[in-house]
Amino acid sequence: MFEDISKISLRALEPSDSTFLYKWENDPDVWKVSDTLTPFSMFQIEQYILNSENIYSNKQVRLMIELHQAIGDRTIGSIDLYDFDPFHLRAGVGIFIDGAYRRKGFAFKALDLIEKYAFQTLELHQLYCLISADNLSSVKLFEARNYVLTGTKKDWLKKNNHFLDQYQYQLINPSQ
Repeated sequence: MFEDISKISLRALEPSDSTFLYKWENDPDVWKVSDTLTPFSMFQIEQYILNSENIYSNKQVRLMIELHQAIGDRTIGSIDLYDFDPFHLRAGVGIFIDGAYRRKGFAFKALDLIEKYAFQTLELHQLYCLISADNLSSVKLFEARNYVLTGTKKDWLKKNNHFLDQYQYQLINPSQ
């Protein structure tokens, strides 16, 4: 059952987010859907937060996904624009939702918010994402947001001594 996804917002990173990022970035289950192979120290996480100035200087931005509830606000995930290209007006998008909040519509709403930011504020032409062929939840999510499968990299990702395909999905700015 879907919760009230209208109570989701995106916000900038704060130093207090280091505990969330430390937990999430060092979870080997999360590594399976990312390119992470080694853990991050708390110092590295804190430096990342302190140096995350803006998308134009770093070519990426990470925003925290906030759930507003009567009992208080709760950080439930993060969403990134990465590989930002201001000339070609595109960026990659990646999303993480904490396990307790998955399959409740929050990722769908967070993608809606980041798309609005990317297309209306940054005036990007397109967003793209790269998804492992075995990550069916992400495939379903991005297809539900109207991203189109535009390519498959064969045997691109090594997992448990075998290789998986990687899909590329794109979303062209619908207002252009």
